Amino acid sequence: MFKLEPLKKMTIEEKYKYMLILLEGQLSSEKDALANLSNASAIINVVLDRLNWAGFYLMRNEELVLGPFQGLPACNRIKIGNGVCGTAVSEKRVQRIDNVHEFPGHIACDSASNSELVIPIIKNDKVYGVLDLDSPELDRFTELEESYLVKFVEKLNKYINWEEV
Repeated sequence: MFKLEPLKKMTIEEKYKYMLILLEGQLSSEKDALANLSNASAIINVVLDRLNWAGFYLMRNEELVLGPFQGLPACNRIKIGNGVCGTAVSEKRVQRIDNVHEFPGHIACDSASNSELVIPIIKNDKVYGVLDLDSPELDRFTELEESYLVKFVEKLNKYINWEEV
C-alpha cells in the first residue's frame, strides 16, 4: 500500500528520495514489466508536482511506441530523431527542455505542454525507450529532478528485462 500522507511534510528532495523507495518496493515485489511500468508512471505522477503527462515510450521496430503513462492521450509513435523523445534516443542523452516551443521539430501531443524532460532508457549501450515528463509550465524541470529521474531509470534497469517488454 502506498502512503501519500508523508509527502505533504517533505522537502522536494525528500519527496524524490521517497519516490525511489516507492519504486523499489514496487519493482521488488512484482515481476511483470508492464505492471511495473504502469505503476512507475503513477508514482511519478503522484510525487512530482505540476506535470500534465508522465510515461514511457518503448522501442519497437526502430521507432518509439507509446507505453504506460499518466495523462491525456498521447502520440502513438515517434520516429527516432524527431521531437524531444526521438532526439533523446538518437543522441543517447537526457533532454531537459525549458521551452518546447523553441525546440526544433517539437511534437505537440498536448498543446498545454510547455517544458519537457526525457530520460533515455539505456542498458548495455542499447536504447530500450524513454521516460517522458511534460509540464504546462515553462522552465519546470530542474537539475535536481533530472538527477533523481536518472536514478529512477537506473532502478528500472536493475529490475526490468527490457528484451521481454
